[in-house]
Amino acid sequence: PGWLTPGSGPRRNLLDMDTFSKSDPVVVLFMQASGGSEWKEFGRTEVIDNTLNPDFVRKFVLDYYFEEKQNLRFDPPDSHSTVLGVQDFLGQAFVALGEVIGSQRGRLERPLTGVPGKRCGTILLLAEELSNCRDIVTMQLCANKLDKKDFFGKSDPFLVFYRSNEDGTFTICHKTEVVKNTLNPVWQPFTIPVRALCNGDYDRTVKIDVYDWDRDGSHDFIGEFATSYRELSRAQSQFTVYEVLNPRKKCKKKKYVNSGTVTLLSFSVESEFTFVDYIRGGTQLNFTVAIDFTASNGECSRCGVCPHQRGHGAGADGCCAAGLPSQPTSLHYASPYQLSAYALALKAVGEVIQDYDSDKLFPAYGFGAKVPPDGKISHQFPLNNNVDNPSCAGIEGVLESYLQSLRTVQLYGPTNFAPVINQVAGTAAQVTDGSQYHVLLIITDGVISDMLQTKEAIVTASALPMSIIIVGVGPAEFEAMEELDGDEVRVSSRGRYAERDIVQFVPFRDYVDDSGNQVLSMARLAKDVLAEIPEQLLSYMKTHDIKPRRPDP
Repeated sequence: PGWLTPGSGPRRNLLDMDTFSKSDPVVVLFMQASGGSEWKEFGRTEVIDNTLNPDFVRKFVLDYYFEEKQNLRFDPPDSHSTVLGVQDFLGQAFVALGEVIGSQRGRLERPLTGVPGKRCGTILLLAEELSNCRDIVTMQLCANKLDKKDFFGKSDPFLVFYRSNEDGTFTICHKTEVVKNTLNPVWQPFTIPVRALCNGDYDRTVKIDVYDWDRDGSHDFIGEFATSYRELSRAQSQFTVYEVLNPRKKCKKKKYVNSGTVTLLSFSVESEFTFVDYIRGGTQLNFTVAIDFTASNGECSRCGVCPHQRGHGAGADGCCAAGLPSQPTSLHYASPYQLSAYALALKAVGEVIQDYDSDKLFPAYGFGAKVPPDGKISHQFPLNNNVDNPSCAGIEGVLESYLQSLRTVQLYGPTNFAPVINQVAGTAAQVTDGSQYHVLLIITDGVISDMLQTKEAIVTASALPMSIIIVGVGPAEFEAMEELDGDEVRVSSRGRYAERDIVQFVPFRDYVDDSGNQVLSMARLAKDVLAEIPEQLLSYMKTHDIKPRRPDP
């Protein structure tokens, strides 16, 4: 979560709609549901009287999701009426939340538009992440003279931590390990986010129960004590000792003192850096596209059979080497009414990531085709036909180059991933200080020919600032892609394991909307396929001890 406010700044100069004074503006924020078209009012600022350069104080608190295109609309009407539509229209601004967060220092200025023939001024938006729940606590505890619960031995104690809720109930938030056969256990240090321990409320009660572990799960209650984050934090300068009390024993025994003590040996706090910290600190996401141009992307234009079904690779027997993308059976086919699965996947991912790339220039490659002028097979050709500068201007530029390539190359094969992965890895290796992070999108029909080389490339790339997204299109089985994903078993090559999990694979068919709504299909795909990118970026930064840069003042 974070807050967003239409803030102070120069050159706002709103339209003056009042005859005898200046306008009285208010800003109304509208949000659009992911994949939807309807705008719903989210909230509005206070009204500021008689000014064309308002500085609004009220903030909008929004939940931010990197993997979604969160479209916002800001309407600053002249507030003669509390009913929107009755007020004088001063223009409006459209922006994605990712654009604000991805802009320098989280500040984005946009012109207001919508009044024909008039300059409506500008709106300045500021975004900041809420930071009260980012800290991580590491603590260690020990106990002394706990009650003996086992008949043939001493107790096997462990601790259970509970966070108190607003309604007075408690929610378990941590369990320590069991220390066997002792009344004086020393537990291992453990780490827990502050938000899990107390939900950011430093004075909220934290209840700790002490149990004796039993094999059958019927653990014996030894006692309990209560504290708070604020009280625990005092252990940074001194030991804190808590009496462990058993309410039932206290009621029964007049001379009961306690059931032992628990001592907080150490307590330290450090900030957990977030994805937004790095983006605000200037980290750029560099987006590269690689598209499968092999002939297995549809039925052969000569024999009418899908190469997957025939059991041979493209061009293996002189057939299935020239499936035409102009044929409706091709996965590259785009009708006059809708985009191909390749184009949809490209737009879905690219339109989210482009908000975090300041120059909006995206290298785009094809692989597995015969390219002009000599008809040689290429596993890494620039879609814009410019070997020296393969970058396209914006996602629309990538789409345009992709469609142009379909008209000039011959779909062929085989399907090799390693060359383009190594190409992006080589670029990523040039800047490893955290200022650049690369995301490679591979869109393929899933028939991979160089699995060993691809695994080797992924293992090498896992030590670099990059992630790989693979979107599978078409009806093929994607066992090879699942293996590269590495969620179950980390990718390895020649005895080396990937340093991090950097590959995310999804089959596009799982996200296609049954009603044919392509916008909804793209939103679903982007949400799932991009969800791991923030954590993958953070894992690289943490592994290499790279802290976010402070934004320029």
